[in-house]
Amino acid sequence: MAGRGPRVALAVGLLAGGLGGCGGPASDLALRTTAANGALERIPVTVSKPEGPGPFPAVVIMHDCSGLGPRSSGAPARWAQELVTRGYVVVIPDSFTTRGRVDGVCTDTSPGRVSVAPGHRVRDAYAALAYARSLPDVDGRRVGLMGGSHGGTTTLHAMMAPESTWEPLAREKREGFAAAVALYPGCGVNLGGWRANGTGVYRPVAPLLILIGDADDWTPAEPCRKLAESARGATPPVDITIYPGAHHAFDSDRPARYVAARVNMSVPGGRGATTGGHPQAWADSIRRVADFFGRHLMPVLDPGRTGR
Repeated sequence: MAGRGPRVALAVGLLAGGLGGCGGPASDLALRTTAANGALERIPVTVSKPEGPGPFPAVVIMHDCSGLGPRSSGAPARWAQELVTRGYVVVIPDSFTTRGRVDGVCTDTSPGRVSVAPGHRVRDAYAALAYARSLPDVDGRRVGLMGGSHGGTTTLHAMMAPESTWEPLAREKREGFAAAVALYPGCGVNLGGWRANGTGVYRPVAPLLILIGDADDWTPAEPCRKLAESARGATPPVDITIYPGAHHAFDSDRPARYVAARVNMSVPGGRGATTGGHPQAWADSIRRVADFFGRHLMPVLDPGRTGR
């Protein structure tokens, strides 16, 4: 099989409360990836599977700034449940726990925060893709990527088309994810040809869907609207839905609240953001994600694409 993943090893003391799939408890394992300093390391990964023999399509979910520890937003688990019930294997790498960020980085301004920045987590995403392709019940040609907030920005970085064949991960990107969903990502950053000031063009390597609320005061919707507009008519396409009245983390099961300590480069002073669920946006996002991945992951892809 082309593109088989990094060596898998058992991990000790991994995620508390692992995700349960329809086919039983998820496995708490570890995958090999590359740290920001270039060193090889193992990070935890959680897998949830549907019932049946497969092969199934799969989705890699990149968690948000709260991580997967005791302060987790819970959004990755909610999405995993929705996807597993629809016939997807779900793979969730933990970028924070073994890197000393078990409580996340939502309020962290320490220099070490940079080591788990979205641009660095791209390697975790592709390590998780390779790991998913190593699973016997996953169709390696039908693997998607998804992430919210910090993980959504990671998704934008991961899906950014390489500008040259010499770029790190250029081959992995060309032979990589079949589609991606970015939930309330930070679009006001440099992403290849797309610039933080709202100019240039963002070019994804596969179809991309962005879902965000117009009341988001942490990662505002307007830069994402401009990013999607820059790619209008491009192939692969970028689609966006902006939910009226929805805050950051509209897929949360918790009410909206403002937390002054949150690191927020979108506001004067760099602190403070509102997060909380929006039932209508959550319900619609489930429908849109199911339809999007159904169109791009359920059909059999080109046999020349990486996978089994």
